[in-house]
Amino acid sequence: MKALFKPKPRTPADLVRQTRDLLILADRGTDTKESKREEKMMELSKLIRDLKSVLYGDSESEPIPEACTQLTQEFFRENTLRLLITCLPKLNLETRKDATQVVANLQRQQVQSRLIACDYLEKNIDLMDTLIAGYDNTDLALHYGAMLRECIRHQSVARYVLESEHMKKFFDFIQLPNFDIASDAAATFKELLTRHKSTVAEFLSKNYDWFFAEYNSKLLESTNYITRRQAVKLLGDILLDRSNSAVMTRYVSSRDNLRILMNLLRESSKSIQIEAFHVFKLFAANQNKPPDIVSILVTNRSKLLRLFADFKTEKEDEQFEADKALVVKEIAALEPK
Repeated sequence: MKALFKPKPRTPADLVRQTRDLLILADRGTDTKESKREEKMMELSKLIRDLKSVLYGDSESEPIPEACTQLTQEFFRENTLRLLITCLPKLNLETRKDATQVVANLQRQQVQSRLIACDYLEKNIDLMDTLIAGYDNTDLALHYGAMLRECIRHQSVARYVLESEHMKKFFDFIQLPNFDIASDAAATFKELLTRHKSTVAEFLSKNYDWFFAEYNSKLLESTNYITRRQAVKLLGDILLDRSNSAVMTRYVSSRDNLRILMNLLRESSKSIQIEAFHVFKLFAANQNKPPDIVSILVTNRSKLLRLFADFKTEKEDEQFEADKALVVKEIAALEPK
């Protein structure tokens, strides 16, 4: 007889609906008995774990595409994402990790060849404000940061963040005293400035003055070694990207920028020196150097040539040696203007 009354297995859509109902309860924080509330939160944790299993599969089976599609459609049909983000502080650590993985996976799920997460986020773009504000909260920063990086895979969402006032906050987030949170913020910052080429080029052109003033003073001239190292590496990635050629030309025409890079070349850290060289070579290779740039390079010619004479990477690197030879040749041939 028992076999006749077995509960029907829950469909992916059922899982989402039940998760949503419990998130609504958690969000309201209604006065239920402590034991009852505990029970509901445990049930919610299990449901979020089940959602993760549908999306990622488990040790015994791969995810089933139809189930993933069902789950994704139901998830974005109503405000489940908003509820999950809002209620994250109320979940325990393991469930927060599961929720973060669910949100990450859903950004990549296609329904009829469309990323419906992107459509949802465009209509609920204020959720990015909540995720970015998470960097101020030690308990939530890494979860919200991971979600944020997945959301900015969508170009329209990345554009919103780039053009918002939040971009200025990243210069401070990167220098937070908590190393893990600062590193996470640096990873998000890098993603924002390298993933969507055309959007980044447009942002940097429009916001050149304030952006590089902050970048130079807060990152390249930071007292923190790791901040300086990451910043000079990212600067090279940005300026060497072809889509940013107009921004690069402007950057290497500034004597203040050259002064900062020459200081970084003198650092005791080999890795900072090498990364600084990859940016410095752009100043040297510029065929339309302004007179004040030429003047600085001529004044410091003997010091620079001495530095480059002993300048080597730890492993043999033919490209580096070729670049160095070119820089030495350019500097040696300079005539004062």
